[in-house]
Amino acid sequence: MDVTPLIDIIFQLVLFFMVSTTFVTAPGLEVDLPRSSSDTVLRDTEDVSVLVGEDGSVFVDDVAVDLKGLNAALERVAATDVNTLVLLKADRSVSHGRVVAIMDAARSKGLTRLAIATEGEAVERDE
Repeated sequence: MDVTPLIDIIFQLVLFFMVSTTFVTAPGLEVDLPRSSSDTVLRDTEDVSVLVGEDGSVFVDDVAVDLKGLNAALERVAATDVNTLVLLKADRSVSHGRVVAIMDAARSKGLTRLAIATEGEAVERDE
């Protein structure tokens, strides 16, 4: 049995997935994300990202908003699809209360799929 055609098809599939993969780049706001040892990437094209800067400024999909703007943006997202993932990217120096307030605002609009973005770090093991 000749496996050359099978290898060609697999190679073409690998090339297709490499080319069609989208790479998510961070916007202009510098956010120092907390570290995590898990390496799970959750991203979908319909996700909404909420960035919280070191100074407490809030951005929804790279647009600066205040509390009213955040609520309005989350309402628009919830009206479109309540299963939309809200990806929260908060600077590590932001107070826990600020993050919880944003999560509470999302939940009050019916958005229950919440994720907190972290940066991966090397896990050090004592041997």
